[in-house]
Amino acid sequence: MFTMIFNALLIALREIRRNLTRAFLTVLGVIIGVAAVITMVTLGQATTKAVENQISSLGSNLIMLFPGAGFGPRSASAGVPNFSETDAIAIIDQIPGIDSVAPVKSSSLSTIYLQNARKTPVTGSTVDYFKIGKWSIDDGRLFTNAEYRSGAAVCIIGTTVRDELFTNKENPIGQKIRLGKASCEIIGVLASKGQMGMSNQDNTIIVPLTTLQRRLVGHTSSRDINMINISAMDGADSDSLIAEITSLMRQRRNLQSNQENNFTVMDTRQIAETLSSTTRMMTMLLAAVAGVSLLVGGIGIMNIMLVSVTERTREIGIRMAIGARAREVLLQFLVEAVTLSCAGGLVGILLAVAFCFGLGSLINVPVAFNVQINLIAFLFSAAVGILFGYAPARRAARLDPIEALRHE
Repeated sequence: MFTMIFNALLIALREIRRNLTRAFLTVLGVIIGVAAVITMVTLGQATTKAVENQISSLGSNLIMLFPGAGFGPRSASAGVPNFSETDAIAIIDQIPGIDSVAPVKSSSLSTIYLQNARKTPVTGSTVDYFKIGKWSIDDGRLFTNAEYRSGAAVCIIGTTVRDELFTNKENPIGQKIRLGKASCEIIGVLASKGQMGMSNQDNTIIVPLTTLQRRLVGHTSSRDINMINISAMDGADSDSLIAEITSLMRQRRNLQSNQENNFTVMDTRQIAETLSSTTRMMTMLLAAVAGVSLLVGGIGIMNIMLVSVTERTREIGIRMAIGARAREVLLQFLVEAVTLSCAGGLVGILLAVAFCFGLGSLINVPVAFNVQINLIAFLFSAAVGILFGYAPARRAARLDPIEALRHE
């Protein structure tokens, strides 16, 4: 049996070599299908991994509390009240399992150094903000509790702000920049975190919350906190903590039992799961669409194999006349169809490698090839050859030798 298959393979390779252009056009659909499926799945997995890494960079055991009934902060002018600093104090005082809490107030201010000016997101918070968000210092230092209490005019900038303001590459530590209407001394530069979705985490300036309230934007209301970052203790059940935080906030915001929450509590695990599941769903959808090309390629193989049977009818008759059995003829044409589709699968895999590395560098995600996906795509291309090559092979095997010999 092995000898029969090996001889059939040699004959198949000879026939393919005789008509290389036709063979290439025949398997073009398989090549495109395999390349597209592998590229979509590989880039989808790489994107999912990148999203998970970005979410983890937000902080460890992080729970975020936003005003409004959806993801993201809502302004008080839209009718949704913000939080107060006493809300943050109540959370850490009344809920066990909380490691630290950081109230956050955000604004966007003009930032000027010498002749360089830009609009920059400015965050005011406490010292715990850096620990909760896994922020580290590349140069300089963080502000102290004493500076926080006094509302000192100090700030810490991200690498994007540093690169755009200090174009002469001078050391920013100790330099003073203008934030809005006030002057602020740079005491530190944050280590780079990179992109988080559409947001550049390095395009930021962090100041003590009291500094933002007293010097930069004013403190016109006790409810001026846009967000509260909460860090859970290791081993704490985040679902239970979210339920307790929700209950406490409903009490503090005087919500009745028939009223919906006007705030959102979400942890990084939920965000990661939501984004990852969405990315996986889109990947599978795109892979399924790309897989249609494989079916189109299979139809092309069946079509050309039917043409080949017609062209080689006399050859089939001669083989049968000298003793070839029907199953041997069937095997010959089936091996030829599978060889075509497998060759297309191999070329498709090589093409996918080029696509993945090219597109991966373009969208800035690390690409890691999954051997399993490549193997499945290759086996599927072989299955396409068997599925669509069987009908022409069966037609060849059922030819009448006498009629085949008469064929011109």
